[in-house]
Amino acid sequence: MEIIYYALTAFILITSILSFIDHPHWVFRVFEFTKVHLVVLQFATFMLALIFVEATPFIWGIQAFLVLLMVYNASILVKYTSLYKVIPQEKSSKHSAPVTLLSANVYQFNKNYQPFIDLVHQTKPNIVLTIESNKGWDKALEVLEKDYPNHKKVPLENTYGLHFYTNLKIKKVDVHWFVADDIPSIEAQLQTDDGYNFTFFGVHPPPPSPTEEENSKERDGELMCVAKKVRKSDAATVVVGDFNTVAWSKASTLFRKTAELVDPRIGRGLISTFHANYRWFRFPIDQMFHTPDIYVNEFTVLDKFGSDHLPLFAEFQINNGKNLNQENIESLEEGEMEEVDELIAEGKAEDGERDAVAKE
Repeated sequence: MEIIYYALTAFILITSILSFIDHPHWVFRVFEFTKVHLVVLQFATFMLALIFVEATPFIWGIQAFLVLLMVYNASILVKYTSLYKVIPQEKSSKHSAPVTLLSANVYQFNKNYQPFIDLVHQTKPNIVLTIESNKGWDKALEVLEKDYPNHKKVPLENTYGLHFYTNLKIKKVDVHWFVADDIPSIEAQLQTDDGYNFTFFGVHPPPPSPTEEENSKERDGELMCVAKKVRKSDAATVVVGDFNTVAWSKASTLFRKTAELVDPRIGRGLISTFHANYRWFRFPIDQMFHTPDIYVNEFTVLDKFGSDHLPLFAEFQINNGKNLNQENIESLEEGEMEEVDELIAEGKAEDGERDAVAKE
């Protein structure tokens, strides 16, 4: 049993050191995703020693190390539980009617289109964003255009296609290619039926992984480009998509602080979306952030429909008051804007070398 204990503590030590190293290679970034699971492993290892391993000064030293790691990780993760007390959002006396949003990574190679179409018909959101939607999905989703006459479609075969549908008025819509000519982001200026204006961003930057991008440079650069664009705007804004990073990662935190946005997960729960088929091994990589003048009534995941991601569903209202909920904003610290600019430059300089047609 001691051998197992030493092996587990060695693994925990290695993964902890890697996660603390600020390097874009996927080897260093992958353990950001597994923080919840690593805390469980750390606790299990700690209990293993208490029950089965003879206590010695060396063992107690290892145990103290495990406790420190658990406390550190728990201090980060507690924000994404109902135990964390957030400053309650305020809703102004004048506000928009509820706006509903459905965002889903449909998984490009999923050819069973009908369950997702049925989900749209059941939930009747005002905004639909599909991620990884290619020409096959483009054809299948034409059935939605009767209920969603306003849309912007970017079908791609490289797993970075986006489709945006809405029954709200579109005042302007743009497709951005911030860091690469094959990774789109959608920006739409929308108006609700009762006359409230807001901006919507749909994003899907590439992930650092052994099977996709070697590093996080394009992902981080794409997110920081969106963040700076939001920061310069005075409009109420919602940013949604598959961020390919978890809510508590450095990239997500820097994005949120740069754009001066609120993370609705904080105080609500993990709301994990990937992988849809493994309940106990999921990560919250599909994200939503919003400006403080937006009040979120509901933010949750819906049932799986055949993709490897669960869909996100949100209901929100636009406040008629720019100063509400400003206390929920975290500001950039000294030197962080320079880091943002550096990440953007590195992202634009990186060559992702993606195939135009992805293979499963």
